[in-house]
Amino acid sequence: MTHTIVNPEGLHDPVPFGYSHTATIPAGAELVLVSGQYGSGTDGMVVSTDFAGQVQQAFRNLGVALAAHDLDLTHVVQLRTYVVNPDFEKLGIIGQAVGAGSNGTPPTQTVIGVAALAMPDILFEVEAVAARP
Repeated sequence: MTHTIVNPEGLHDPVPFGYSHTATIPAGAELVLVSGQYGSGTDGMVVSTDFAGQVQQAFRNLGVALAAHDLDLTHVVQLRTYVVNPDFEKLGIIGQAVGAGSNGTPPTQTVIGVAALAMPDILFEVEAVAARP
């Protein structure tokens, strides 16, 4: 394992919401930083106007970026997700996407609500910090 996730007693269980409270990275691990990925195709254009479709594509894109370093979502220590006009439904969609790729132990995550992202059609963006031993 490239890192350790800890969800301390005394804090609510965040796992059903698709994140964990804390993570540690051992000395000597290499960090891989992935810039914001959104629901784009290889041409850079948004592939769907649907929020869930954009989340799925953004996480596929994140997977491609991680795979370029022989990593996957299980190596991710921290996510930052940016959501246009967040609500509980959108948070649930994000939680499902993170949970599907994290083998039941999601990384730390901060969800940031924004009024807009880089282009008007983008509704969701995710950036990541991954650790490789």
